[in-house]
Amino acid sequence: MKALACFGLNRTFSVNQLILLTGLYFVAVFNFTFVSGAFNAIVSLETYNLLFLISVPLLLLALLVLLFSLFLLPGAKFLAKPVLITLMLLSSLVFYAGMTYGVVFDYGMIQNAFETHTVEAFSYVNAYMLMFLLVFAGLPLFWLVKVKVNYLSWCKETGQRLKLVVLSISAVAIIAYVFYPNYAAVGRNNSALKKQLIPFQYLSSGYKYIDRNYLSEPLEFKVLDDNLVQIPALAQEKNVLVMVVGETARAKSFAYNGYEKNTNPHTEHLQLLSFANMHACGTATAVSVPCMFSALPRQEFSKRKALSQQNLLDLARLAGVDVLWLDNNSGCQGVCKRINNERIKPDESHDLCDGDYCFDEVLLEPLAEKLGRLEQQTTLIVLHMIGSHGPTYYRRYPKEHALFLPDCQRSDIQNCSERALVNTYDNTIAYTDFVLAQIIERLTLLPGEINASLLYVSDHGESLGENGSYLHGFPYALAPKEQKHIPMLWWQADKPGLAEQNCRQQLSGQAYDHDNIFHSMLGLLSIESSTYNPEQDIFAACRSNSR
Repeated sequence: MKALACFGLNRTFSVNQLILLTGLYFVAVFNFTFVSGAFNAIVSLETYNLLFLISVPLLLLALLVLLFSLFLLPGAKFLAKPVLITLMLLSSLVFYAGMTYGVVFDYGMIQNAFETHTVEAFSYVNAYMLMFLLVFAGLPLFWLVKVKVNYLSWCKETGQRLKLVVLSISAVAIIAYVFYPNYAAVGRNNSALKKQLIPFQYLSSGYKYIDRNYLSEPLEFKVLDDNLVQIPALAQEKNVLVMVVGETARAKSFAYNGYEKNTNPHTEHLQLLSFANMHACGTATAVSVPCMFSALPRQEFSKRKALSQQNLLDLARLAGVDVLWLDNNSGCQGVCKRINNERIKPDESHDLCDGDYCFDEVLLEPLAEKLGRLEQQTTLIVLHMIGSHGPTYYRRYPKEHALFLPDCQRSDIQNCSERALVNTYDNTIAYTDFVLAQIIERLTLLPGEINASLLYVSDHGESLGENGSYLHGFPYALAPKEQKHIPMLWWQADKPGLAEQNCRQQLSGQAYDHDNIFHSMLGLLSIESSTYNPEQDIFAACRSNSR
């Protein structure tokens, strides 16, 4: 009985009290990062008002009470506990992700959550996560389930709720009236703070995602160019271009870009050209992959708009290029739905698969099959790797490719030593390098009259604990450089002349991003299109057969 009394389980609460107590828990626990961040921002000012400091949690509590009151309308008494339990559960997951990996649930992260597949989602489940949720969600959820609630008649409940709502609105109004200039100044200089508000941030982002993708009318499909041709002189040659889309590879972990560890031992003798100043147009696969194949620049990009118009692969197919997408990842994010595509099934009986994932070597067999039956003058093969996808980095490479030890053989990567975590990630980069070497080896076996080339570019980067951040998917404006600075490599069998080599070497140090991919690929495939912008083509200035 004493234990019950301690948790208030032997007494009855009104719905208003339930709302207030839940709100207090949200302020003290789930919004700890926001409140502490706001406090730090305020006390760092040269002068600050102590009352302004105290008003922050009070304002947040008032806003939470208004939000919960909106969900818990009088008369819907059977929804009170289910709604609060659902919000508690969702908020605990968001709180865990924020405290563990440093991520925030903006639109991009909600998009990732909706579009991830089951196996990937379960890769984040581990003993640490379950223990965390047991402490911060299990106890309050147990209390919500067990606590007795006194539901009043509709009239009385409405009256009580109105009093609570009026009190909360009054608190918001008074605080806004007295401290608006202070909030405006702190908010303007600390824009990232609002993204840490739980549950406001993920609820608003979730609504936007559902509205855009399920409630809004589909956009009319836009044809960018229906009069595509290959440059006649170049189209007479037989060409094979393999584009390898990497996963979660960051530029700073490539030996080509000055990394102190040799993560590129397999290709270092193959004369690859590294573009060391390449940047992604997003920090998550769901954004970066459709973005890099889209004609839309990053500032104008939206996945909804991009999927409603022709992309690079569509234009290549219409120009007569034989296009094939081979996928060993979570899918092509919609960019390959109008071309030939094959997705590796990890549940097949294969030495390179474990039932959930396959090592990227699995792409070599279908690649070899395609290279053995080149039917058209120009062929584009896109290989989508699983690369360095976390948090289970250790499942991305076979044991014999563990070059750097000790490694981190677990998914709760924040509990590994920095050395082990970085070693594990570096092993994924070295294994990617091995697969690239194997692809190039197969391209060199093609008949000499076939022009073979390879372009490797990652979709986005990765954080490995720098400044407390892990994984990827941060809002682009707030994302650390590790999540945006990516590797890009170029190789071709038929070596260009010395002048062209020197030209490319000079250009490789310039700043580029995914916006350049669309136009550079059109140039490499010798496709004439009204969408082509030579100024965005990385290779145009050095191309022997210039336009």
